[in-house]
Amino acid sequence: MTKTNTKQHIGARLHPQPGSESQQTWRYAIAGLSASLVGLGLARFSYTPLIPALIAAKWFSASDVVYLGAANLAGYLAGALAARAVATRIGAIRALRAMMLLATLSFFASATPLTFAWFFTWRFLSGFTGGVIMVLAASVILPHISAARRGIVGGVIFAGVGLGVAASGTLVPLLLQQGLQQSWYGLGVLAVMLTLASWWNWPAETKAEAAPAHQAKPHHTSSASRGLLVQYGLNAVALVPHMVFIVDFVARGLGQGIAAGSRYWVLYGLGAIVGPLVTGHLGDRSGFGPALRAAFLIEAAAVLLPTVISAPLSLIVSSVVVGGFTPGIVPLVLGRIHELVPHSAEQQRTTWSHATTSFALFQATAAYGFSWIYAQTGGDYLVLFGLGGAAVVIALAIDLALALTTRKT
Repeated sequence: MTKTNTKQHIGARLHPQPGSESQQTWRYAIAGLSASLVGLGLARFSYTPLIPALIAAKWFSASDVVYLGAANLAGYLAGALAARAVATRIGAIRALRAMMLLATLSFFASATPLTFAWFFTWRFLSGFTGGVIMVLAASVILPHISAARRGIVGGVIFAGVGLGVAASGTLVPLLLQQGLQQSWYGLGVLAVMLTLASWWNWPAETKAEAAPAHQAKPHHTSSASRGLLVQYGLNAVALVPHMVFIVDFVARGLGQGIAAGSRYWVLYGLGAIVGPLVTGHLGDRSGFGPALRAAFLIEAAAVLLPTVISAPLSLIVSSVVVGGFTPGIVPLVLGRIHELVPHSAEQQRTTWSHATTSFALFQATAAYGFSWIYAQTGGDYLVLFGLGGAAVVIALAIDLALALTTRKT
């Protein structure tokens, strides 16, 4: 090989052709989507339509089913807290593969309800896998993606959450026609296929960082990062009324029946598929700070809409928009973290881990707190939507206050 050819060969390795770079980017994105679909979409949301079947088949009582649902949320929080320690011990890519395998195993294990403790353990572990995947999946992929495409790639990764919501309203009822046990097996087979599809598509791990971890950060960046953690947690509170109560609100609160309530859940799921793609693209085009601010404003209006008018059109808009922001807020917060901490991949991973933990804590607290408020108010759904809207309004106010403080500084 001549000297000229050698230079060309090295240049090709350092600067891959656009086609190959694009192909690699989407391979990574599909791996992330598969992981979020298995560990977040299916492991969490497929349980909801299985609840009536679990009670009807007398696997568990109605009260036990509620505790089993809470086990997944508790496991999610534990996974978010443990994710970085797991990644440090065995490597982030191995951790992601292991979590997908564990989530897959949880579906097959749940097909045999040996005891309540057995089922509770597997529901907890399925939530644990979701917490780890939420922290690690994007953080190992986005450093390999150009800054101009991080928003849309992040959107693709977390579209898996929306696909899980949609599957919970479409695929699971079809599986239930074959039987409850067969439904768990069917979900397990799907998880196996997704795990295999992602296995070799993860990027290679890199140990080097763009900047030393001890490098001093500007004070305003640190304040903005801390504010973002609170904003993300408040956003979790805002999502709870629709995530937990929208079907019941339509079915019993408005007296339209379960079938009507289920249709709004399907609309919620459709919004959740499209949402992260739209918000990710918006972040790429306008910057993640302005996009996040606009998202809070639109989300506040959508959450509060049922308190103003409960006509079908308003409920459709509210369900689709809030469904879109359920996973759609994720690429915006991730992109904002990369803007606030631009030079340290390790600090980005740490901040995202803290953000995920904040989201899980606020979400679990709101789920139990809103349930208590619902009982104390005699089933007043509008109070819940009002509190959810207030939470995201506070998040927007924090963002505006931080922006104003930064300008003055």
